[in-house]
Amino acid sequence: MENAVPAESKPDENKLIAERREKLRALRAQGIAFPNDFAPDAFAGDLLAEFEGRTAEEVEAAARRVKVSGRMMSRRDTGKLAFVHIQDMTGRIQLFVQVNTVGEETYKPFKTWDIGDIVAAEGTLMRTKTGELSVRVDKLRLLTKSLRPLPDKWHGMADVEQRYRQRYVDLIVTPESRRVFELRSRIVRHIRNLLDSKRFLEVETPMMHVIPGGATARPFVTHHNALDLDLYLRVAPELYLKRLTVGGFERVYEINRNFRNEGVSTRHNPEFTMLELYQAYATYNEIMDITEEMIRTAARDVVGGTALTWEGREIDVGPAFRRWKMEDAVLEHNPQIARADLRDRAKIAAHAEKLGVHVKPGYGWGKIVLEIFEKTVEQTLIQPTFITTHPTEVSPLSRANDRDPEVTDRFELFIGGKEIANGFSELNDPEEQAERFRAQVDAKDSGDDEAMHFDADYIRALEVGLPPTGGLGVGIDRLVMLLADVPSIRDVLLFPYMRPEA
Repeated sequence: MENAVPAESKPDENKLIAERREKLRALRAQGIAFPNDFAPDAFAGDLLAEFEGRTAEEVEAAARRVKVSGRMMSRRDTGKLAFVHIQDMTGRIQLFVQVNTVGEETYKPFKTWDIGDIVAAEGTLMRTKTGELSVRVDKLRLLTKSLRPLPDKWHGMADVEQRYRQRYVDLIVTPESRRVFELRSRIVRHIRNLLDSKRFLEVETPMMHVIPGGATARPFVTHHNALDLDLYLRVAPELYLKRLTVGGFERVYEINRNFRNEGVSTRHNPEFTMLELYQAYATYNEIMDITEEMIRTAARDVVGGTALTWEGREIDVGPAFRRWKMEDAVLEHNPQIARADLRDRAKIAAHAEKLGVHVKPGYGWGKIVLEIFEKTVEQTLIQPTFITTHPTEVSPLSRANDRDPEVTDRFELFIGGKEIANGFSELNDPEEQAERFRAQVDAKDSGDDEAMHFDADYIRALEVGLPPTGGLGVGIDRLVMLLADVPSIRDVLLFPYMRPEA
């Protein structure tokens, strides 16, 4: 297995585990293993913030008594005195442990405790001679015996695959991992607050669909035993959210999981988190405005500024995002293609072949232009850019442009050469939508595994009447990658997909 732990290191680890298990057996024999009657009344990070800047005399005068708990991350013993750092959800704080304060009956077993054990301490705050805020401990207990040693404190978890598989250890020993996931939580909270302030209603829609829809993607298939019915894990919540818009919820959003049975890469995971929103009486122009505001304010308010670095590239989400038609972008990056060739299926197919773009027999000019865009343009879009007016052929749920029905009022947002968001003015004509679905069914019959099914109930909902509506999908994982400056989607998923261990 790649990045496997060297065989020669395992016996030493096994020996350490055996020693810890022996200590646990002794605790069980005394009836004091795994107690559950301690509740802390303070957090490390809060105490450090509260007493920052206060002198030793001021801390002493405050006589602040606290109860703290956390995982023991380091210890330094000097005879009858020990300095211990414990870590809780907010940070680390030092324990000042003296035998003449806690008593010999506590200090003696304390000397056998291990790094990784979870401990409880009570005492008063003080500053040591080096100025570090500490708890002068007078009561000390072992709450949880850790049976497995933590990685070496100097090297941490150097094995990247092990970090993903054992995220629980990674979060203990890798401060950067904790920072990323705390940042992710704040970003999602910021998005919710922004949308709530605009009178959007957060909803939840089904994860299991009788008909997969809302995106051109290959679904996962599952089975309901009681009903003897095949179901699909959703590839997108779009069609259900628009049903709600039909029902009168004119501004709705959902932040939840989608599942797509496709490849795994630094940008793709079989399950991922999407924000989808729908706003009645909005066009794709207003939806672009919301998207831009969301990303800019998240960078400013959560990260601390709009000037970002992602994979070594300087990116600024402060200025207005560029809005660029797809055909114009393809022409600028491929000057050998004449504008008249773009919509000539034979000519654009010939250009695609010269560019090494594979063209299937069922592709129309729009699909070929999209393939050329993805090969020659997408990776160059480093600064925030909305690519607009996608071909109708590749946008089965988007409203056709009034002046040019061969393209749609649709955009995709690219930052750092990666797609971050997708949105459009929704197609609300039930008869045209039915025709688009039939075209998708034909494409599926011709071998396109990602083409959509025909959803008769969604057509029925449109026949009730969907108001003019704008919709948006934002990849939360990729947005966090951008704002946290991490290169792989696995770095922003707490438990990314991994092959089973051998």
